[in-house]
Amino acid sequence: MNKPYDYLIVGSGIYGAVFAHEAKKKGKRCLVIDKRDHSGGNVYCENIENINVHKYGAHIFHTNDKFIWDYVNSFVEFNRYTNSPLAIFKNELYNLPFNMNTFHQLWKVTTPNEVRAIIQSQIKASGIVNPKNLEEQAIFLVGTDIYYKLIKGYTEKQWGRDAKDLPSFIIKRLPVRFTYDNNYFNDKYQGIPVGGYNKLINGLLDGIEVKLNIDYFDDREKWNNIAEKIVFTGKIDEFYNYQYGLLQYRSLKFEHEVLDTDNYQGNAVVNYTERDIPYTRIIEHKHFEFGNQPKTIITKEFPEEWNQKKEPYYPINDAYNMEIYKKYEALAQHNNNVIFGGRLAEYKYYDMHQVIGSALKKSQSI
Repeated sequence: MNKPYDYLIVGSGIYGAVFAHEAKKKGKRCLVIDKRDHSGGNVYCENIENINVHKYGAHIFHTNDKFIWDYVNSFVEFNRYTNSPLAIFKNELYNLPFNMNTFHQLWKVTTPNEVRAIIQSQIKASGIVNPKNLEEQAIFLVGTDIYYKLIKGYTEKQWGRDAKDLPSFIIKRLPVRFTYDNNYFNDKYQGIPVGGYNKLINGLLDGIEVKLNIDYFDDREKWNNIAEKIVFTGKIDEFYNYQYGLLQYRSLKFEHEVLDTDNYQGNAVVNYTERDIPYTRIIEHKHFEFGNQPKTIITKEFPEEWNQKKEPYYPINDAYNMEIYKKYEALAQHNNNVIFGGRLAEYKYYDMHQVIGSALKKSQSI
């Protein structure tokens, strides 16, 4: 007997939404389920005080791929937002990424040659030749001033570990720009959907059946038998009942505040690089869309140790976890009834354009 759907898509984030849209275009019958009470995964925006609040952290779309840029703009117009974060250390402000503005703020220098000389002098003075941990690797790349003021505290909060206890490969390179350019991304296309990411997700899922507040694992047998194939975007280790052990993540906690002022910090993203300040950054959401609302909303972002009751945000792709993941990946490759895709199912840190590209490639291949 034919099953009622061609595809059951578990998860309504970007990967699931793009796959569902492409499958529908080919005449496939799709059902999308999500355990949350909203679609969109981590790009979901909640409208508060007429401001689109990035509920699960800041999401700035950027890509060099014109096809993907045109693809997302076919669902919603993107604005011209350019990500130019600031960092605060001991009440001093610095531009990010590291560029000539940053170096002038640090050392009052004005030329690239002066910057190179200072950095090389600090690297030489450190005596580091073969970096053995993250701290040594960072100093070996950018010297001590940049490391201690703008990298060390932020990184230790992000990972919940002392930098000397973190592997050097986490910081393989640190971009140093010898220009006065505060644009964080080098990509040609960058912006935020006008009206928030919900418009993108709603456009992708238009005409597709979506059921919310549904946890696939509460009744796997039922959901496995409702469609010819499953597209799974959740945690791959959970799908296989953790038989090879738990994959590890870092989690985040968000504290949202409505403030009775029209402008709190003058920028969308401000990083706090001191270790003793518990949050890594403050997001002021209205600046993503050049808002002029009478109130503002800020979000403080606190990195946390992850457990199974918390949301998994950042895969910890070290040797220990990758050895476990490879075992799950091998099972997935031999599973002809399930397509695994997205950040959790592939245990990979994805930017949004990469998730879209992956979902498009998979949908086209089948």
